[in-house]
Amino acid sequence: MIAHFLGFVIIPALIAAAGFCDLTHYTIPNSIPVSVTIAFLVFAALSGFGWLGLGVHAATGLVALTVGFAMFSLRWIGGGDAKLFAATALIFGPQLTFDYALLAAIFGGAMAVTLLCMRQLPLPGSLTTQGWLVRLHDAREGIPYGVALALAALVIIFRSAIFHFVSS
Repeated sequence: MIAHFLGFVIIPALIAAAGFCDLTHYTIPNSIPVSVTIAFLVFAALSGFGWLGLGVHAATGLVALTVGFAMFSLRWIGGGDAKLFAATALIFGPQLTFDYALLAAIFGGAMAVTLLCMRQLPLPGSLTTQGWLVRLHDAREGIPYGVALALAALVIIFRSAIFHFVSS
């Protein structure tokens, strides 16, 4: 019962919250990737994931954290994005992390092109009271890549081990 709640509700809600925070504040609080990681570990313990499976998923998360921080050091993504990528890769394991990264890149590219085009147009006056929209529209700002990571994770999670363990 608790494993179902973690897999179907808590983990997807945390991932969605990460995307929302990045969209509205250009930051992902550390508490979200940490909570995703803890929720997955509790899920794994409750659902009989097994030590070998957990080790493979943990290794995938560590590789993703390394790649994420390399991208962060190059200033391609933010630190919160790197941590969110690692936490979600922990869930997806080696079977789905490449698909996740590819889908996040596609969503991120589409979002970047859309924002760059929209930033060429004036922001309607009625929206200038919304600070997060003003910042999103500002050409000097970056792209909140956590949104793309969250969207990709929410698509991929239904193919992940969590969903298969919970639905069986």
